[in-house]
Amino acid sequence: MNLVCLDLEGVLIPEIWISFSKKTGIEELKLTTQDVSDYDVLMKGRIKILKENGLTLQDIQDVITEMDVLDGAKEFLDTLRSKTQVIILSDTFEEFARPFMEKLDWPTLFCNTLVVDNTGLITDYTMRQKDGKRKAVEAFQSIGCRVLAAGDSYNDLTMLKTADKGVFFKAPESIRNDNPGIPFVHNYSEFSEEIESFL
Repeated sequence: MNLVCLDLEGVLIPEIWISFSKKTGIEELKLTTQDVSDYDVLMKGRIKILKENGLTLQDIQDVITEMDVLDGAKEFLDTLRSKTQVIILSDTFEEFARPFMEKLDWPTLFCNTLVVDNTGLITDYTMRQKDGKRKAVEAFQSIGCRVLAAGDSYNDLTMLKTADKGVFFKAPESIRNDNPGIPFVHNYSEFSEEIESFL
């Protein structure tokens, strides 16, 4: 059977940390997995900044409630789910994702978890599994699935390269140039054509 695995931020929803950076005015929080290839370095830096500024999980969740999915994302996902199975593989966190999953009609999501102290400060994070996107794709392939995967960042690369077909969705030029063998699409219409050729 065929299966499509999608990254979440940058593919279906805006980048949460960029939106939070704009709200707080803290420039360093604009960095994402498109800028920093080591996810642990990125997250530890974020947690340090949050602690220094006394910003809590609730502060981030308040910004998330004001956000919406990307234009056309709901319609794209609805159409895709009518044709094949879809699983979202993301390095976001359960504590961030719920409002977006509701807006997208509750697709299946594999993601990570935050560690929060009794004052609401984020003190750490727990990965569901190291290199979990790649390992999920390998697991799906091991039970007979052909997998198309799409993402836009460094943390998607092993997933894209492991899948039967990988696609960059609006990935920055720097990442695309380093990986010329992976097709690139600008929008959901182009992405739908790549998916149709795979199914």
